[in-house]
Amino acid sequence: MLVEQILTGGDRNFAYVAVDETTKKAMIVDPSYDPDRVYQFCKQNGYAVEYVFNTHGHHDHANGNDRIRELTGLTALQYGMKDPVSGKIIEDGCKLHLGNSEIEILYTPGHTEDSICIHVGDAVFTGDTLFVGKVGGTDFEESAKRQFDSFHSRLLRLPDSTRVYPGHDVGVELISTLGKEKASNPFLLRTDFKDFVDLKKNWLAYKEEHGIQ
Repeated sequence: MLVEQILTGGDRNFAYVAVDETTKKAMIVDPSYDPDRVYQFCKQNGYAVEYVFNTHGHHDHANGNDRIRELTGLTALQYGMKDPVSGKIIEDGCKLHLGNSEIEILYTPGHTEDSICIHVGDAVFTGDTLFVGKVGGTDFEESAKRQFDSFHSRLLRLPDSTRVYPGHDVGVELISTLGKEKASNPFLLRTDFKDFVDLKKNWLAYKEEHGIQ
């Protein structure tokens, strides 16, 4: 699976193009602030865009949807929407074909109620659910619990070799793998929910103590 990571602007937002290399069929994730650049990358490389997704509906991820629809004719799919081609609902476990590859939707609420991660080939696009060495923002109660459960019941069940592509350039590196995150991400090392929340509450002090930007 070929993946192009594109820094589009905003709060260091990333857009992505993922390509099934055999068929050159592609999907776009979170076109955000620069849909024209994302589309031109596809056009210049001869990639046929089959799908557009938003990892969640926050404006900084979805503000490019109207323009990407003008360019591709495709509506950006979000959690709960129906794919007009297959008729499938974008929900946990939904699977769609991208050339010879398979897209799998993981419902990962927490940062927002509509957060999804998009798994295709050996890559997963995590939006604001998981950053490299960090996690997305939540409260300290219900949404934190939903995020914690999303990690341990869904996302972390993917193979350790799965490449992690986050929604913002706010982590300690641009990309990672699930195996590396399991071994080093302080939030994922907290397997008890109370410890997980405690780290969220004391994250600024933890960052300072450990030299994390």
